[in-house]
Order: sequence, then C-alpha cells, then structure tokens
Amino acid sequence: MKKPDGVRDQREVGGASKPCRPHTALRACAFLLLALPTAAAAADAPAAEHASLSIPAQNLAFIDLYVAQDEGFWSKANLDVTVQSIAGIGSTNAVISGSVDFAFASGPTVTRANARGQKLVALATTIAQSDEDIIVSKEAAEAAHFDMNAPLTVRGKVLKGLIIATGGTGAIPDVVLKVVAKEAGLAPDDVTTAATAPTEFIAAFQRKAINGFVSGPPFAQIPLLDGTGVMVSDTTKGEPQAYSPVSSALLEARADFCPAHRSICVTLVHGIALASQFVHDHPQETLAVMKRHFGVYGDKVLEASYQQLAPLMPVPPVTTPQELENADRLDIAAGFLKPSDKLPDYSAIIDNEFAK
Repeated sequence: MKKPDGVRDQREVGGASKPCRPHTALRACAFLLLALPTAAAAADAPAAEHASLSIPAQNLAFIDLYVAQDEGFWSKANLDVTVQSIAGIGSTNAVISGSVDFAFASGPTVTRANARGQKLVALATTIAQSDEDIIVSKEAAEAAHFDMNAPLTVRGKVLKGLIIATGGTGAIPDVVLKVVAKEAGLAPDDVTTAATAPTEFIAAFQRKAINGFVSGPPFAQIPLLDGTGVMVSDTTKGEPQAYSPVSSALLEARADFCPAHRSICVTLVHGIALASQFVHDHPQETLAVMKRHFGVYGDKVLEASYQQLAPLMPVPPVTTPQELENADRLDIAAGFLKPSDKLPDYSAIIDNEFAK
C-alpha cells in the first residue's frame, strides 16, 4: 500500500527508533521532533561543579549555610555542595587534610592553625562577635549570689566549681569560657569542662548533669526563655569586650584551594554573601528557614535567636584584620598560643574578594 505523502515509518530520537505511523496523532509526532533541540541543549549544558563543606556543630551560627541551601543560591548557580558535620576543630582539620574543601570555623581556630604552619585563608566572616553566651543554671547563680549587673570580671566568679559544657576543647566556646574564667581570677581547674555536643546541651542541663554551657542560638535562648538559666557573658554586648570584634562563623579554605578552583570559590562564597543579605532583608523568610532546620525548639526560641543573630552579621560578610588579631589575643589569653606565636600580618590570611 502506498504511504501517504510526508509520513515515514520511523523517527530517530536520541539514537532510538520510534514508529510514527499514519494513525499516530500528529501532536505526538511533533513532540518527538521538538524534543530534539531540548535534548541537544541538555547535552551542551555545562556539568555542575562540586564542593564539600563541613560545620563544627549543628546550630544557628551557620544560618547563612541553611539559607544558601534552601534558597538555592548554590544550586541555581550550578554548584552542588555536600555538607557534613564534623565536631569542633575536627571540621578545620578536615580542611587541612584535604578531606573537605571548605569549613565554617572561628577566628581563633584559623589564626592558631596558621601560627602552626597550617596555611588557611579566611574567605568570609558571617558573625563578627564570638556568638558564644555563657549560661549557668538559676540554682547555681542563686547559690553564688550572682549579680547580673556586676562587671564581667565579677560575674565570671560564678563559674567556680561548676561543670560547663563547651562542645570541644580548643573550639571558640571553650576559648571564651577559659578567658572569662581567667579574667574573673579563677584557676584553670576551678571550672570543669564537658565536651558535650551542642544538640545535647539542653537535655544534660535539664537533668543537671551539667551546671551550664557555652553556646549561641538556639540553645542559649531555651533556658533564658523558660527561666531555668542565667546569662553570665553576653555576646550581643561584645563580651568579653577586650576581644571585640572577633571573627566567628568564619568560612575557611586551604590557602592553595581558591587559586586552583576559582569558579567554585566565586560561586560558594557569593552564595554565602547573598545569604547574609537575605537574613537582613527577609526576616520572616529567614525564620521559615530556621523553622525547617530547628523547628523542634519552638517559634519563640527561633524568634529570639533571630533577634540575637541579625545584628552580629556583617553585610557584606568580609573579614577584617582586627577581628583576626582579637582572635589571636583570645587564643593567647586562653592558653592555646604563646604571645610569641601571634601572627605579624593578618591581612595575609584574608581573601575578601569573593565575599564583596
């Protein structure tokens, strides 16, 4: 039988033979033809780049990370970012070893690594204070006749004889605790530290396994709002003020990474910068991001967390030499560095190009 004009027995689409017979709907055949340029365009699209990033704890200090993920600031720019949690300074050690590309850390961690010859660079500072409040139980405060209006050098005396959770030796919560205790005239063994993960602080605090902890949002807000805790050192006031401002929630990489992977650094750090701006411009949307990741703690806790965090977050999230010098001074005061280890030039370990 003679075939109608213009009709073929088969169409070739993507290398596979597809019959398009006289009784096949014209719309279906047209779809097969239209699929050809779409498939070609997909084949020509650049492959996504990949990066890995670690955080030292699960808390809202890294709200920029959660915003960048949820708002698609990286995925829309064709960057696939794998995020993992590695406790405490282990997060930075993973960068140093090359196990991950980027990490969030703190100024004291970064300057201490450089003083020991481990070349890291600060790419963005998303919080310009320690973001670490010292919280003790109401019972401990009352027993010590705590006066919240006294100078910090007096308030810090309440820590004597207490067990305080810090999340890990050498991380910024531990650094802040040691400095406040020292400036209150306490000996190193006057305060017992417990290396408890931040996500376990509240349960340990409630069952009185610890007398207090050092942390930021959302964990510090929980006992403050329910009345079971008292604030000893307040990061919103820059305490301890002799070391303010100081870089924390600092995005770091090995010094040789961005020169070799410039496009990845451009996209990843720009996503963090967009997130910092987003936090300031879109409080309700930011609260929605917080709720997706930390909703178990309740709306009042998250709202209080946002109120604490936003004023501490610089836009753009650049790092200043003063923030890193104060970080070095914190390390020295806490006993993690010798005065002779203080870095001579902090601008040498800062790369603000991508954060602006």
